Amino acid sequence: MTVLGLGYAGFGSDALDDWREFGTSLVGLQAVERGNSLLAFRMDDRKQRIVIDRAMPKGARFFGWEVADAAALDELAARLEKAGVNVAAEPQALADARRVRGLISFRDPAGNRLEAFYGAEIDDTPFSPGRSISGFRTGPLGLGHAVLTVENITPVMAFYVDVLGFGLSDYIEKPFRAYFFHVNARHHSLALIETGKNGMHHLMVELFSLDDVGQCYDIALTQPDRIGVTLGRHTNDFMTSFYAKTPSSFMIECGWGGREIEPASWQPVEMHDGPSLWGHDRVWLSPADREVAREMRMHAAASGLRAPVQVMEGNYKLMSGTCAWWDGVKQ
Repeated sequence: MTVLGLGYAGFGSDALDDWREFGTSLVGLQAVERGNSLLAFRMDDRKQRIVIDRAMPKGARFFGWEVADAAALDELAARLEKAGVNVAAEPQALADARRVRGLISFRDPAGNRLEAFYGAEIDDTPFSPGRSISGFRTGPLGLGHAVLTVENITPVMAFYVDVLGFGLSDYIEKPFRAYFFHVNARHHSLALIETGKNGMHHLMVELFSLDDVGQCYDIALTQPDRIGVTLGRHTNDFMTSFYAKTPSSFMIECGWGGREIEPASWQPVEMHDGPSLWGHDRVWLSPADREVAREMRMHAAASGLRAPVQVMEGNYKLMSGTCAWWDGVKQ
């Protein structure tokens, strides 16, 4: 695939102080001041991953998709132009502001501003989290994932799959219509939810430790109306997570334990068990759809639906098998 991962994201907001407090004290990002109108956040060795820009209109957003080098960027630009997409070669001043060597910009059918870039700058100082966390899982998997709401999934999906080369991971039709797409081993770097409106739903960041997520959840519980989706676990990427309402009109999902896939051999399927194994009560759904989602979770529980926990080497401890029933389940 030409696109390697989601490299960065930016959002327009004049609530810089609220974003600084939210990003550092709750999520654990490192704030980097960029003058009076721009606030950047680090989450690893890169100079910036998330940008909040006072000069951009409220609700405006952009997403930076990474490619390997200048040749790959030229190849992508040619592919876009061949598909009839207007592509702008951005000036070096914008590349410098994005902390990359070069970039182009274009829009998807839903109007989202997309940027493709290469040569992200590495900071010469270590990442310093805003609160005590073990860190974020990024590297070749990218920043995390972005989920967009769209009026109609079909044309937007065709753009990402046929033009940009994203792979379909899986999809659900109930209690809402959502499609998930990968560009690397992360189960999905992009998802689309059909709501009848084009917008931003959430941005996911994955932490190294389950305790990081639990402690973040504790912090969010102390803040009125901060929880957008309760703690739960997804059926498709196996992520244990919750969603916090940001100072803007979207959420950040704080997660742990996301699965990896093999893009070359992955076969997409329709998920019939709903989006979550348990938890994840979605306050943004209509009462009727929340009830459908709740019934699907109850059915998953009644049918004994389970999924293996996804762990990294050194991030777990094996226990001895002391239960004949459990030993049978594992077989």
